[in-house]
Formats: sequence, C-alpha cells, structure tokens
Amino acid sequence: MQRSFLLLLLVAFLCQTSFAAPRTAEEWIAQGDDADRHLDTKAALASYLKAEALRPNDAGLLIKIAKQYGESMVDVSDDKVKREAGATALAYAQRAVKAAPDLSDAHLAVSICYGRMLDLVPARTKVEYSREVKMAAERAVSLDSANDYAWHMLGRWHQAAADLNGLTKGLVRIVYGGLPESSFSEAETCFRKAMELNPGRLAHVVELGRTLGMKGQIKEARKYINQGLAMPSRERDDPGTKQRGKESLDGFR
Repeated sequence: MQRSFLLLLLVAFLCQTSFAAPRTAEEWIAQGDDADRHLDTKAALASYLKAEALRPNDAGLLIKIAKQYGESMVDVSDDKVKREAGATALAYAQRAVKAAPDLSDAHLAVSICYGRMLDLVPARTKVEYSREVKMAAERAVSLDSANDYAWHMLGRWHQAAADLNGLTKGLVRIVYGGLPESSFSEAETCFRKAMELNPGRLAHVVELGRTLGMKGQIKEARKYINQGLAMPSRERDDPGTKQRGKESLDGFR
C-alpha cells in the first residue's frame, strides 16, 4: 500500500513538472524576459535559445539573443572569449536585420554589437567597425526617430571620434582613409535627444555629462554625471557606465 502511494506521488510530481515546464516559444520567451529583468544573462540566454529552436526567424527574438551574448562579454576577462561572444552576438543581430530589414531595433542591435567589439580588434578593423556603428545607428534612427538608444549610439560614436587627438586622426586619414566628420556638439545633441526620449536611462545622462566635460563645460558636466550616478542601475552595462562617469569626475579635479 505504501509503495503504491509513493508511486502515485511520483507520477503526480512528474505530471506537474511536465505541465510547468515551458513548451511553446511564447513561454520560453516570457521566461527569458523574466530572467533578463533580473539581469540573469545566462538564464535568459538559455530560455531564448530554446525559443529560437521553435521560432528561428523571429527578428525580435534574435535581437534578444544578440543582447544576451553581447552582455555576456561583461562576465569574462579573456579577450578571445569576449571576441567570440561578440561575434556570435553580431551574427544574431545581422540575422535580425535580414529577417526584418525595416525594424529599427535590429539595426540598433548591429550598431551595439560592433561598438562592443571596438576595443578588441586591430586598428584597421577598429576603423571599419566604427563606420558600421555609425551607419547602423543612423539607419535605426531613420526607421524610428523615437528610438532613444539609437540616438545614444550616435552620440557615443561622435563622442569617441571627436575625442581622437590630431595625430591619431591624421594617421587614420592617411592609412585607413579617415572617418566621417564628428564633433562633441553633435554628440551632445544626440545625448540630449536620447534623454528627452528616455530620461530614466542613466547611460544617457552620464554620457551627456562626459561629453560636456570634453567640451570644457565642467560645471554642467559634474551636474549631469552626478545625476546619472545617483540613478539606480537597471541594466547590465550600468555599472560600467557609472565607472566611466566616476573616472571623468576624477579627471576634472
């Protein structure tokens, strides 16, 4: 009797587990979204990959997977592993563009992926990737002018390109054919637009402050950087953004 009772309990448990486990793409995506909200990159990626097996050409899902592979680069220190994760993220972002060429977020994902790899590639490749960052961000903005992070990526491009010293710019022009025109003022415009669209995203606030510092507007720079540092971290990249902000503040002293 006891053995039969235990067997019934086991069957009930297995049935409950079977019904509880996500089996549709929608359920796997919902589980991944929940993990992403809790900044659990590993769990989110595992769930999204399960969904991909069921829905391989879903552009929105491919963007989510690209995001997780890109954010996984934060968790490793080995440059080779970072490059591999970055290349995988980029491949998913490019698949998203192919699946939905008129989707702003797909082009944004490409821009972000190239941006994540800039510090991991040789000089010539860095210039090529930099151009890709700008072109993909511009395409994202042209498809959806309310895409705040697309404006952010444009701002980051102008900020980084304008911050190159004269000698470096000259070498880039001679050896690699140069980069498109850039300026801190353009970067400021982009970050202010991003802030207008999404004032709760601390990356916009901190990078606006850093840009103003690069322009020599130190008082305003301190105001925005400190404002961003006081905001709660909600995204995987927020701690790194805050660290850049702190380093900029230290440089003002």
